[in-house]
Amino acid sequence: MAWTDATARAALQEIFAAAVASADPRIVLARHLPEPPRDGRVVVVGAGKSAAVMAAAVEAAWPDQALAGLVVTRYGHGYPTSRVEVLEASHPVPDAAGAEAAQRLLDAVAGLTERDLVLFLVSGGGSALTTLPAPGLTLDELMAVNRALLASGATINEMNCIRRHLSAFSGGRLALAAAPARVVTLAISDVPGDDPAAIASGPTVPDPTSFEQARGLVAHYRMELPPAVVAHLAAATEETPKPGDPRLGQVDYRFIATPRMALEAAAAKGRELGLAPLILGDALEGEARELGKALAGIALSARAHGHPLPGPCILLSGGETTVTIGPEGGGRGGRNGESLLGCAVALAGAPGIWALMGDTDGIDGSEDNAGAIATPDTLARARAAGLDPRALLGRHDSYALFQSLGDLLVTGPTLTNVNDLRAVLVA
Repeated sequence: MAWTDATARAALQEIFAAAVASADPRIVLARHLPEPPRDGRVVVVGAGKSAAVMAAAVEAAWPDQALAGLVVTRYGHGYPTSRVEVLEASHPVPDAAGAEAAQRLLDAVAGLTERDLVLFLVSGGGSALTTLPAPGLTLDELMAVNRALLASGATINEMNCIRRHLSAFSGGRLALAAAPARVVTLAISDVPGDDPAAIASGPTVPDPTSFEQARGLVAHYRMELPPAVVAHLAAATEETPKPGDPRLGQVDYRFIATPRMALEAAAAKGRELGLAPLILGDALEGEARELGKALAGIALSARAHGHPLPGPCILLSGGETTVTIGPEGGGRGGRNGESLLGCAVALAGAPGIWALMGDTDGIDGSEDNAGAIATPDTLARARAAGLDPRALLGRHDSYALFQSLGDLLVTGPTLTNVNDLRAVLVA
């Protein structure tokens, strides 16, 4: 097959779509459901960008089962349900609606017995959507913390360690509220390594981290936090439940979709299209632009030397990078746009290499695009339009470049989230 700009773009979009479809709760959730209780209640609660569509999938799988409950999702990510109430709140910066939703979730599982079943439906974004301050803290203070976290360069696992120690909801506290009912968590993972304690900050699982670790991270990243937050972390008066805590009972945690599953689906689609796939990893982290540069190096090696494999091939990776904003501030664009622009700059117009990088939830950071596509002539077209790619990368303004070129990847909310998917096609 002769790879042209049109065929390469179409292939990359098909590969991205296959990865997203592999994590669609409407397709994959039902097979992971437990047996419903014989004589107890079923309470469905959930949090995350996929919470509403996951609730709808439960209702479809159990049409005759009596159940009730509520879930909270991001504004614009609602989905029709008949028995489970859907609430919406802000992400990535939390708001009062999220705090109210978290309290209502805790109230929904209170007073249950060992005969009852709690289904907790969790996906990416759950931390921000259930930001309920620990006693003595305010929502405004936690919102300030969240802004500091997003600008710090900390990894998602590090962010969630801090969040768990400022929360009245996460770090196993939802499971404590539900005791002694059986709690089954159905999860869509969006974190490197699929750590249950990191997904939405682990409301139903023990927390292996400590106040001491949270304080260490704040110091390491030199975060400027509100005085009350600093005092709360220093006091460490109520530690989160740890592994082995008998109050949590048996933890039943089931993954219905993960980044690795999505990468396998992307690889299968690549084979269908005549591309040899190579999965570089499902948990690649680091500074976004630097990862983009590294992926460009691998692609150039494949193109010139046939290593790590010859073309036509597709290099696939997942995980979540970070964008560290300097004191000069930043422009528009999420981590995928930044990583892609870093890749394009490093490729320097090399022929026969195309790339797509996008967030599987359809939203790259806080913009309206999932990501973008880069082509061999991206830099030339940008310069012809009066844009300086290196300068835009320097001020974190990838959105402006790809928007100007018409190369944004716009899917709208996909109602799932298995983190980022990066695909580099080498002809």
